[in-house]
Amino acid sequence: MAYYIYILYSQLADKYYVGHTRDITARIAQHLQNDSTKYTGKYKDWEIKSVFYVSEERGDAMRIEKYIKKQKSRKLIEQIINDEKLEGELAHLVRVPHVRD
Repeated sequence: MAYYIYILYSQLADKYYVGHTRDITARIAQHLQNDSTKYTGKYKDWEIKSVFYVSEERGDAMRIEKYIKKQKSRKLIEQIINDEKLEGELAHLVRVPHVRD
């Protein structure tokens, strides 16, 4: 089964969230219903900015997610969202267009 990287944005928090999943629809619903005080539970206005197919292996998706988060770069996340040329670890990501915006 396919694994995806997704990027969410909260206008209230003015923050991005990066995650991975096999089921985009279910995972986004979980974020929106999350009542915890953890990162996405604090805000209820998360919207999908981008979704990318990674591979059939969860380890690949986890590696890409970790790589993006480790960079701690809003600029990088915005480059990914805006389809700017991606290199290195991110070069093989494939946008899932029907899920965007």
